[in-house]
Amino acid sequence: MYEPIPYQGPHFVTANGIQLCYDAFGNPTNPPLLLIAGLGMQLISWDEEVCTLLAKRGYWVIRYDNRDVGLSTKFEAAGMPNLLPALQGGDVNAPYLLRDMAADAVGLLDALDLDSAHVLGASMGGMIAQSMAIHFPERVRTLISIMSTTGAPDLPQPKPEVAMMLLAPAADGLEAHIQNSLEWAHVLNGPGFPVDEARARKQAIANYERSYYPQGTGRQLAAIFASGSRREALRSLAIPTLVIHGKADPLVPVEGGIDTAEAIPNAKLWLIEGLGHALPPETWPQAVEAIAKHAK
Repeated sequence: MYEPIPYQGPHFVTANGIQLCYDAFGNPTNPPLLLIAGLGMQLISWDEEVCTLLAKRGYWVIRYDNRDVGLSTKFEAAGMPNLLPALQGGDVNAPYLLRDMAADAVGLLDALDLDSAHVLGASMGGMIAQSMAIHFPERVRTLISIMSTTGAPDLPQPKPEVAMMLLAPAADGLEAHIQNSLEWAHVLNGPGFPVDEARARKQAIANYERSYYPQGTGRQLAAIFASGSRREALRSLAIPTLVIHGKADPLVPVEGGIDTAEAIPNAKLWLIEGLGHALPPETWPQAVEAIAKHAK
């Protein structure tokens, strides 16, 4: 008999010296599965249906706002970093690194009295999850890295037109934000997955109304640039790892996923034909099945 998956949240905890906002789905006595979002993405970027599907598979699914996004602590005093040196091959002065964001995730586990969790990260979230596995391996039961990369400098970079979009000025106002989000959706989805514009518009409005804070995205991007390559450190991992990547990813080219799987001993690699830098609803059944089976 079907039992509804209880929703818990939102809640606020102190973790690694800052405030994090999180919520959760499922039974708290089940194995925890921590979802780490990507660049500028709030916890609601993890669709409730996906969280519920994973909870039905027997996990306590936890999603949270990274620092500088959503309802978690903002680092306004740090100001806006100058990203131009990084684009020219130089160093960037970042107020924090991906390792600090990984420590935030560990702090959240501490606040929830969890000794470890299955850890799933997408895009920048995958980089944070990798950093968590490198620096806090005892806290990671299994690792799932989606549309992410090792950060090695010899890997292909985003397509030039996508890089220009990434560094364009932030949208001013709700309608501009909606239009910008729709443009991103069409660029990122990939040729094999048509964009559901109604769904994308609804998500854009929800993100804007909950917390529109583009300044934080700039600082998170600086953290990515300043954190360097994880390739060599990943070679020492002994954590069961699943890598998922779209073959048509224009933002983090598929070579980043392949490099991640090749760096981590015994990692499994699943490449999806026609998929860009996204997880559209058409991918959810297979993705949930793969994640649940890997975590078990």
